[in-house]
Amino acid sequence: MLVRSIAASLAAVALLSTAAQAADLIIPTTPQPIYEAAGFSWEGLYAGVQGGGQFYPSVSYGLLGAHVGVNFIPADPILLGLELTGEAIFNGDATYGEFFVNGRVGALVTDQVLLYGLVGTGVEVADGGGSFGTYQLGGGVEFALTDSISVRGQLVGVGFYGDGDDEFLDGAKATVGVSYHF
Repeated sequence: MLVRSIAASLAAVALLSTAAQAADLIIPTTPQPIYEAAGFSWEGLYAGVQGGGQFYPSVSYGLLGAHVGVNFIPADPILLGLELTGEAIFNGDATYGEFFVNGRVGALVTDQVLLYGLVGTGVEVADGGGSFGTYQLGGGVEFALTDSISVRGQLVGVGFYGDGDDEFLDGAKATVGVSYHF
């Protein structure tokens, strides 16, 4: 009977120790989210439209245009970009077009806000067919509205190559626009 008591005791100890070891294998964890929103990405190709006005000392013009560009972020928060713009400039007396190649250098203030400087060179094509070399220098601010749409406001000074006057900038251009980021 002593042997049976010892065997039963050993069996009970073995069963209880196995249950205690099994309880140690449970590790509490926090569930991971299944989906995280990607957020806005300033890098890559974008295209959009803009409108506004171009102002000279003696005359003002309305403008409508389009832009396409590409952005790179070589180091956070610095953004570098290249942009092509085309704009129809008009008032009651004249209509002409402007086409620019612009470089942009910016800083991401937050994930949704970009401040940038812009420098561009291009050509102005008059209604009668003449063309003039032109440049622009200025900056703007751009806000991300959704994961692929942004709005921007831009103010630049405009000038003409070889126009013979002493002024560096002959006028100013103010635009607002919307862009789709691919």
